Amino acid sequence: MSKTVVITGANRGIGLSLTKLYQSQKCKVYALCRESSAALEELDVEVVPNIDLASDNLAEGLQSRFSTVDIDLLINNAGILNNESLGSIDATTIRQQFEVNALGPLIVSEALLPRINNNGKIGFITSRMGSIADNSSGGRYGYRMSKVALNIAAVSMARDVESRGISVAILHPGLVGTEMIGGVGDITPDQAAQRLALRIDEMTLQTSGTFWHSNGEVLPW
Repeated sequence: MSKTVVITGANRGIGLSLTKLYQSQKCKVYALCRESSAALEELDVEVVPNIDLASDNLAEGLQSRFSTVDIDLLINNAGILNNESLGSIDATTIRQQFEVNALGPLIVSEALLPRINNNGKIGFITSRMGSIADNSSGGRYGYRMSKVALNIAAVSMARDVESRGISVAILHPGLVGTEMIGGVGDITPDQAAQRLALRIDEMTLQTSGTFWHSNGEVLPW
């Protein structure tokens, strides 16, 4: 039986690779994005454009669009990265990152939660840059702060949905060569997607709400 998968930020990078991967597994994929892309349009998936994680109407739009869709897996992948350093803090870009990286995935998940099947799964693509214990280099204030906020929201959600048998994956993809970081990385988006999907497949209620590297390592908070 094929799964129904919803992926945010699906027009490029890791999101596009995840979309391709789940389509290849014969899943019904809903590819959410602000704007579609030529690569996404080539795939046999349901493209859902105009999804802005900072929009005031985000929840209402999602609830209307997915009112009759039963979801097996939701992957919150969309995110943005800016580079604030001490001495040049920009409150505007920090707020934007909080809205898109932390608040947005929470709103998406809450809006779609009634449509997620019991024993389904929710994935949050976060970053080890949101690990307090792992921060040895400083900087990236907005991105780090937003990912810490995302991590704690995901842990709370794991506790709140456990009674429905829904497990929550909190996943660092690795250093991936995406456009967001200038294309330089240790692995490709396709390799990251393969590893992330494996971690999601392995996720159980017993490991729900823990922080994983896509390579299978448990990360510190």
